[in-house]
Amino acid sequence: MAISEQSSKNSGTMVEIDRLIHEPARFNIMAHLYVIQSADFLFLQKQIGLTWGNLSSHLAKLEKAGYIEIEKDFIGKKPHTMLYLSNNGRTAFEDYHKRMKQVFKHLPA
Repeated sequence: MAISEQSSKNSGTMVEIDRLIHEPARFNIMAHLYVIQSADFLFLQKQIGLTWGNLSSHLAKLEKAGYIEIEKDFIGKKPHTMLYLSNNGRTAFEDYHKRMKQVFKHLPA
């Protein structure tokens, strides 16, 4: 998604924003994993407040983009899912952050 920057110096300049990260639930997932680096599915679900299916859907999109890694195993007989921010995901989130700062920097006062 392109967001127009408006300022007296750069009127009409466009900043490309990563739409995958820009969606609020996925932004929240990425922000959590950026800070804590890894989390189990249930912890992240409780922190973000999404349903199991909704969180799974967003995670699948982030995994497909290469932004997160999902590791599934068992603890005893119970399934356990760990989520990690990949190097590509960390870079994408940092780029998103930088571009959003540009957008806000050029907003009129």
